Amino acid sequence: MSFLELVKNRYSCRAYKSCDVEKKKLNYILECVRFAPSAVNKQPWRFRIVSSEEDKAKLQQCYNRDWFKTAPMYIIASVLHDEEWVRADGKHHGNIDIAIAVEHLCLAATEQDLATCWVCNFDASLCKELFTLPENEEPAVVLPLGYAADEPKEKKRKTINEIVK
Repeated sequence: MSFLELVKNRYSCRAYKSCDVEKKKLNYILECVRFAPSAVNKQPWRFRIVSSEEDKAKLQQCYNRDWFKTAPMYIIASVLHDEEWVRADGKHHGNIDIAIAVEHLCLAATEQDLATCWVCNFDASLCKELFTLPENEEPAVVLPLGYAADEPKEKKRKTINEIVK
């Protein structure tokens, strides 16, 4: 599949089959994340696999949606603020770096016939507390991961002329 086909196939899945994600596929996805670029190659991120019933129940408290509960596993993507690169004018790049790494994860999952959804509207403070994250670590994105039980909706996108000047 071409890269354009891969990008077009990725979508925000909101229903998952109950079957588990194979360890081989998960390892492949995480290896793709490991090679994501970051500012000054700092790699200021941490990815936590959430697959036990106890941990899934904790995470579901942070984002209480019925569709979210259908995922067989989750990944919490966090920024490590003490490791992020800071530009001379004070701009922190951790959020940019985590976004690049997370999209690598989503595209790798799509390539492996798995589905994901960026979840940013979760209670990050509660997540930090429930998973006892260190002070420097900010959970930025939660990703359900599994086999899709829904169909992608039509993606509405701006035209090239609207986004390129």
